[in-house]
This record gives sequence, C-alpha cells and structure tokens, in this order.
Amino acid sequence: MSGGLDDLPPLREVVATHGLAAKKTLGQNFIFDLNLTSRIARAAGPLDGARVVEIGPGPGGLTRALLAGGAQVTAIERDERCLAVLAEIEAHYPGKLTVLAEDALETDYAALGPAAICANLPYNIATVLLTGWVETEPWPPWFSTMVLMFQREVAERIVATPRERAAYGRLAVLCNWRCTTRILFDVPPQAFNPPPKVTSSVVELIPRENPMACEAKVLSAVTHAAFGQRRKMLRQSLRSLGVDPLALLEEAGLEPTKRAEEIEVEGFVALACAVVKLRGRDAGAGVESAQDLVE
Repeated sequence: MSGGLDDLPPLREVVATHGLAAKKTLGQNFIFDLNLTSRIARAAGPLDGARVVEIGPGPGGLTRALLAGGAQVTAIERDERCLAVLAEIEAHYPGKLTVLAEDALETDYAALGPAAICANLPYNIATVLLTGWVETEPWPPWFSTMVLMFQREVAERIVATPRERAAYGRLAVLCNWRCTTRILFDVPPQAFNPPPKVTSSVVELIPRENPMACEAKVLSAVTHAAFGQRRKMLRQSLRSLGVDPLALLEEAGLEPTKRAEEIEVEGFVALACAVVKLRGRDAGAGVESAQDLVE
C-alpha cells in the first residue's frame, strides 16, 4: 500500500509498525495527512535542489514532502524512537536526507546554512527556538526563510502590531524588527495525532536584509523590561535597565506615559540604541550588559 506521496507506507501504518505514540513531554503532535504536509513544504519556496532544515520530524511526514519536492533535508530529532523510521526514509532518498540525533536547543545552526527552515516545531520549545534564530549574529542570517507551525495564539503574537494590543509583545517586536511576518494558513486540531486542544497556524518569516541598526541582545533586554510590566507606564517599567528611564525615553523620543503595548518596533529600536548611548559604552559592551539583565 503506497503512501500516495512516494512509495513509502502511509504514515499511520509507519507509526503503528514502529509503535510510535506522540509524547507530550516532547511537545509532539504528528500530522498524517500528506496533502497537508506537502502544502507546508511548498510554502518554503521552490524545493528542487534547495537545502532545508527541519526540527522534530517525528515519523517523517513533512520530511517526505520536502524530499519529494526535491529538497536536500537536514532533520534534527532527539527522540530515539523515530530514528529507525527516518533511516527508512533516508534509504529511500539516498544522499538527500541527513538526520542529526540531537537536541534542537543545542544545535549549531550556522554550520547548517545557508538553508531554509521548515518545521512543525515541538510546541514546548517553539518560541525559544524562534527567538534564538531571530537574534542570530551576524545578520543577514544563515537561513533564507522560515516556514513554521505554531499554536494559533503564538502565531498571532508573532505577527501582532500595537493595533492588536492583547497579542502584541516582546515576540512581535523581535520578529518584526528583523523579519517580515505573516500567517499563511490555519491547521485544525483534527489534522494532528493526538489532536491538540487549539488550532495551529503556519507562519512565514522572511529575514530583512537591512533591519534597523540595533544590538539584538539589548533590544531583547529592553522588550523584556517593558513587557514584563506591560500595564505600567514606560517611565516605571524601564527602571530595571539600570538607566534613568526619563533620560532614556527623552533620548528615544518617546513619551514617558506611554505603555509598552503602544510602542511600534521603531520605538523599541530607538530605546535599545539609547540604552547603549547612555551607558557610554561601545555596542559590544552594551550587549554584555543587556545579557546580564536578561539572565
């Protein structure tokens, strides 16, 4: 019985044969619909000859779609139960699939580029991975585009602006500073096994070639402070940065009575630059100080 996409067995049969059950502790939700995985793969752009990095392939539904489209795939999988399945796919596509049996949070991604990222991310580490990629140095980054699956609520937080105050926050600022973002389409719970309690969304993030000049770690620290107390005025919420907040806001050209959810990305970039200037240090020292604040 063919899987429809290639000559490999259907995913449900593969999962049953290998006794794979999605683990909640690993944030796993498997997609069995190969039409859906093909749609996600196509969203990553022309695949023929493209290099793609996938995180958490599980039984390999999206992996197979990427390979069938002609991509050269590096798949990162920490669940040892899935390695035998991925080895079968690797044998079916000789020379096209490389499996790294490691933790995605510890991978040296720069060594894998240039490549696109396309993944149904494990939900429990999705935002940590995303912020790490967005804060990549140097910029432009090692990845050409990101097509990623998130819970709908997280997807809305990624693309939000101050006009969507409930969703707008640190994640939106960091992502939209360095990338253009948009939600491509939603995926209903019943598309997964086991079905999650929420709708999911596929998000596209394309790196900006020349984002506004700013130190990533400083911006991260500024947004952490501002949105950590999002209901307070900036003159109060920014105190933790170790700089006179009124002087900081004046330097950035922002009103002290504004709240974080009212400030555009440009305003946060101005704040980050003002932090570096008022500390009287070079940009590198500013990054170290901001990192201390984050930790």
